[in-house]
Amino acid sequence: MRDLIINGTEKLNIPLNDAQVNKLTNYAKLLVEWNEKINLTAITDNEGIATKHFLDSLTALQTGHVKGRVIDVGTGAGFPGMVLKIARPEIELTLLDSLNKRINFLREVESELNLDGVEYVHARAEDGGRDRQYRGQFDTVVSRAVANLTVLSEWCIPYLKRSGYFLALKGPLADEELKDARRAISILGGKIEDVFEADIPFTDLKHKIIIIKKVGQTPLKYPRKAGIATKTPLGTCYNISK
Repeated sequence: MRDLIINGTEKLNIPLNDAQVNKLTNYAKLLVEWNEKINLTAITDNEGIATKHFLDSLTALQTGHVKGRVIDVGTGAGFPGMVLKIARPEIELTLLDSLNKRINFLREVESELNLDGVEYVHARAEDGGRDRQYRGQFDTVVSRAVANLTVLSEWCIPYLKRSGYFLALKGPLADEELKDARRAISILGGKIEDVFEADIPFTDLKHKIIIIKKVGQTPLKYPRKAGIATKTPLGTCYNISK
């Protein structure tokens, strides 16, 4: 695993020191151990963890927008947020997830890896986005494999400061999702700035990171209450008529 991480980060032009590589290998061990008790990931082999979790998460750094106060919405087992914190310890990281057992795992990771500056929020994305403590407070929002972009934008853009960036780590359906999400992104005060193509070293995976800049205010009625964004995606004909 060490060689995969070292060689992979070199290919991404994101060099890590020995201490950071050690933290990632220890993170992998904790992930496998905890996964026997709670469902964190279907990927448990060393190569899969190194490439599909760690290197994939690190591609967000290639955008140049991971800085300042960062929140990972729907972090799950800590991807990409915790990996970004290991690679860039200077960021102030908030990890938000709706399941407390995942938060407990991430607290253990933080403790075992001697990380500093990590905050945890046990909440649904919609509830956190309406909380004044978190709404409009972040320079960067990251999220990976949580929901389609229309829904995800409603959950994530409210957390951003004006001129902050939302990085949505997406798979092969990114372009189709983006087409459907354009109106929602505009309503929420966002502007599509770029679609960054990310090759994952030592795999055939070609992921895309949709980069959205916060250029206006998000109307106070968004995000809507839990479940509504999924049932009635923002920007549909139904919403426009209302």
